Amino acid sequence: MQTNYVFLVDTNKQPLNPIHPARARELLNKNKAAIYRQFPFTLVLHKAIDNPVVRLLTLKLDPGSKTTGIALLDGENVIWAAELQHRGWSIKDALNSRRSLRRSRRSRKTRYRMARFDNRKRPEGWLPPSLIHRVLTVETWVKRLCRYAPIAQAVMELVKFDTQKMQNPEIDGIEYQQGQLAGYEVRQYLLEKWGRQCVYCDKEGVPLQIEHIHPKSKGGSNRVSNLALSCKRCNLKKGTQLIDEFLKKDAKRLEKIKQQAKKPLKDAAAVNATRWTLFHTLKGILPTTTGTGAQTKYNRTLFQLEKQHWIDAACIGDIKAIKLLTLQPLLIKANGWGTRQMAGTNKYGFPIRHRTRQSLHFGFQTGDIVKAVVLSGKKVGQYVGRVLCRARGSFDIVTKTGRVGDINHRFCKPIHKKDGYSYAF
Repeated sequence: MQTNYVFLVDTNKQPLNPIHPARARELLNKNKAAIYRQFPFTLVLHKAIDNPVVRLLTLKLDPGSKTTGIALLDGENVIWAAELQHRGWSIKDALNSRRSLRRSRRSRKTRYRMARFDNRKRPEGWLPPSLIHRVLTVETWVKRLCRYAPIAQAVMELVKFDTQKMQNPEIDGIEYQQGQLAGYEVRQYLLEKWGRQCVYCDKEGVPLQIEHIHPKSKGGSNRVSNLALSCKRCNLKKGTQLIDEFLKKDAKRLEKIKQQAKKPLKDAAAVNATRWTLFHTLKGILPTTTGTGAQTKYNRTLFQLEKQHWIDAACIGDIKAIKLLTLQPLLIKANGWGTRQMAGTNKYGFPIRHRTRQSLHFGFQTGDIVKAVVLSGKKVGQYVGRVLCRARGSFDIVTKTGRVGDINHRFCKPIHKKDGYSYAF
């Protein structure tokens, strides 16, 4: 399996070019370097190099609602890749839960948090916590990678869908439809919106056609809100009928299609809401250029690559060739730093337990990645994973295969300190 290249820094912590994993093993075996950081895996040289030759790299990002693809390129070669999983939806769920608990306390006249005035003004460019989280996590990892690799520029996917052209294709229709990307924007949007299946018979895995919900012959427009996907059979069967007439015997499906047609794609809305904030944030760190999602898909199809977030990132922008030197991206999941809530509550909002302020126990805290070698007792073995600490010194370790309980702190050795993320391959 081709793995990610290894980051390398000199004795002054200045980034050098990433090296092949075989070269990294050689440096470690000959005691010429030591492990500087576990995630992303980075080595530090014991001796300085005089006038090192450094090739500048390109960082590419494919921002997504749930996962952001990251690829590091040396010319045409993809040498390092990662997929960053966001926790925006869990943040939204936590805020909704807090809101409902506060509202229930107010309605039953018990101890509650007083309602604030409604005339508060949000600062310009404000984003809700679930959205700004996506920007901040990407910014964190861009800055982190810049510390370990000589990155010269960044390329990001600014828009997944060209919504302006989709809403009004006649803006510059002739020029737009003559390009190589003609139809890619609308088709990709509709595939995501309608779940890659026929809206009339729910068939999957068959060629789908773009269909006008309100027939064009009867005044229907080309706006994306009037477009759906159907198989060839359903498209021919419907013809120029009105959808109310075509689905008069299936009122439930008719109502579902009408509601779905009006709704924007949630994931696309989240990406579009944060795209400019993310772009300006990246521009303050590195020279940044942009591409579109349709162009990314065109490049991926042209070079016959499979659909993955990190591969999408590598295919952003104008590329003439691409070579994958890694096939095992680092999987990064944002877990957060825990909660500051001192009183744990039940589902009704009543406090049921008290949380201690002390988070450090025997030099460890929950979220650290540790290696435990147990030589005696019922838990003999070697375990690597995130640790759950307890004050009594008996820890739980979450490994790839499951959770192992009651491991004494004396057997644990820290590998990677808690940083709000968990890692896998």
